[in-house]
This record gives sequence, C-alpha cells and structure tokens, in this order.
Amino acid sequence: MLNRKGQALVEYVLIIAIITVFAVGAVKFLGGYLKDAITKSSCSIMDQEYQKGKSPGEGTCVDKVDSGF
Repeated sequence: MLNRKGQALVEYVLIIAIITVFAVGAVKFLGGYLKDAITKSSCSIMDQEYQKGKSPGEGTCVDKVDSGF
C-alpha cells in the first residue's frame, strides 16, 4: 500500500502557487487602473476633483475651482 497523501498535498500547493502567480500578475498589470478607480472614489467623497496623471496610477485629487457665482 502506497502513501499518496504527500503527493496530493504537493499538487494542491502547485495549484495554489499557479493561482497566486496569475493573481499577482493581474494586479501588477491592472494596478494603476485600480489605483485610479480608488482615487476617483476618494476624490468624490472628499468633494474634490480628480486630475488625471501622466500614466495609470498617477492621478490625484485637487480642490475644486470656485467659479465665482
């Protein structure tokens, strides 16, 4: 009788490692866009305007310009 518990554990670890690599890659690829989405939401909460940055992830919140009316 062979002990296959160790083999199953290794397979599960490999599956988790592959999923982790894909998740990290997706966040790295889409990270700037995700950061901009969060920044846009926080700007509206703080009653500020979102100012787009030069590249994804570099956007900032700025005070709204008073129109004088």
